[in-house]
Amino acid sequence: MLGRTTLDTSKSSSSLLNSIENNIKGEVNDVIAGLAKALNIHDFYSAHLLNYCEGYFTPGPLANKTVDPDKNVTQCSNRTALFHFDPTAAIQKELKPGISLADLRWPSAIKDAVHTVEIASKAMFVLYCVGAAATGLALAGAFLGVLSDGRAAPLINNALASLALLALGIASAIASVIMSKVVHEVNKHGDDVGISASKGKTFLGMTWAATILMAIAAVAWIYEFVAHRRRQTSYVFEGKKGRY
Repeated sequence: MLGRTTLDTSKSSSSLLNSIENNIKGEVNDVIAGLAKALNIHDFYSAHLLNYCEGYFTPGPLANKTVDPDKNVTQCSNRTALFHFDPTAAIQKELKPGISLADLRWPSAIKDAVHTVEIASKAMFVLYCVGAAATGLALAGAFLGVLSDGRAAPLINNALASLALLALGIASAIASVIMSKVVHEVNKHGDDVGISASKGKTFLGMTWAATILMAIAAVAWIYEFVAHRRRQTSYVFEGKKGRY
């Protein structure tokens, strides 16, 4: 890009080139915004587990030297169980009458990726429900386990934590693989029609963090079970020894 590497020879020339670059990007932003408005589509679509949101970049889709574009969400769909985001249907619904995705040369590979997402999204929803339920029961069991002194509590809590770990781990793995596949396919085939995709790093961080926490909880309850047995063995041994 101008003014960043080969032509960055002095402060004055850099300032001039930065100004030229910003002006060019400003004009490009106006063209992109005008095209999106002409087609009646949004700048971005953000897919979630239960719905999707759409909006526009401000001040424009391209960043300049001083300002990075911000996402201005204007609308979100209703939250629905077993939801999957279909960008083909979402964009087609917003296009002005008389314009179709075929006119925009919409890649068929993206449609295939969407079908994969549909199957994976339903599996993820079920797994997250199982993981959330098991996590809730594990939290309740942890509270009861602190109050009780038997061996059953650590075993039950370990089983619940392990179930949550399994469900969340599989869901997180599916999310990671599917995101990588979809992002790759969209960026590979969507460049010709001006679309791109990126991973939801915040979501991936949260889902893997939850998985790691449940793994720690499962290990902690195993440790508690073993420690409880050792305490009982020590008590029995000392009791017998005291009899002689």
